[in-house]
Amino acid sequence: MPAYIYNKMVEEATKSGVTLTKFTEKASSWLIQKYAQINKEDVRPVRFINEAERKKKIVRIGRLYMFLYDPKGKKELPYYDRFPLVFPVDFETDGFYGLNMHYLPPILRAKLYDSLLELQTKSELKGISAIELTRVRVTYTLLKKAARFRWFKPCFKHYLYKQVRSPFIIVPQEEWNMTMFLPSEQFRKSTKEKVWQESRSKI
Repeated sequence: MPAYIYNKMVEEATKSGVTLTKFTEKASSWLIQKYAQINKEDVRPVRFINEAERKKKIVRIGRLYMFLYDPKGKKELPYYDRFPLVFPVDFETDGFYGLNMHYLPPILRAKLYDSLLELQTKSELKGISAIELTRVRVTYTLLKKAARFRWFKPCFKHYLYKQVRSPFIIVPQEEWNMTMFLPSEQFRKSTKEKVWQESRSKI
């Protein structure tokens, strides 16, 4: 049974007098700072993009990746994330579909992440790193059918390989929790607050 991130944060927030029933700037700041304390880690995103051994040319379903992206037709888009944090869900010939967790405010992101952790699987094969083996067994069909995944809709995106502007960077499972709440989103043409407000309206 995974440690439920959302429940842990609500409990800690209540003790600290922070209301998390709806997203506020104060609550967002508290979530990021608190989770950094829980993990006792340095929260600088740059630590992920300087490690050559994590860079891969292809993605695999259910693993967590970071990469630079320049979307096709960006002039017509109302907004987009330049630095996605994605669990790939399905493949297309020109790319893949995935859940970009940045499109949810921290409260809802924690809820969706908790649900995804229930699908986590690990292998025990010798000679293969945990980075390569840990994933979540997620499919689009499952996301649509199960109520506990209802927050996925604004996160579900189509990424084209030819628009990717960096290697794919695998985030190791032991760093998923911290990475979820790093302020690493790079939204263009809109603020993250407006993006998150619209995301709420789609759920």
